[in-house]
Amino acid sequence: METLCSETTKGEIVTALLHRLSCHLANFLRRERGDVPGWVLITLMTAGLVVALWALAGPSLGQVFNQAVTRVVSF
Repeated sequence: METLCSETTKGEIVTALLHRLSCHLANFLRRERGDVPGWVLITLMTAGLVVALWALAGPSLGQVFNQAVTRVVSF
């Protein structure tokens, strides 16, 4: 009788430990996922700003780059 009770207790302990471990793992993975909609919004806004700045300042930046390269080559 004692053996059956001890085995049941061991099984319950193992089950409880596995349950706690799986809960901790699930919580860890859930926290590490991050705020996906926030990151998507930040990425899209950054890309939009780059495109807008490139459209407005692209020709001027190209001229500055060409002048810098010309000065370096002629030096």
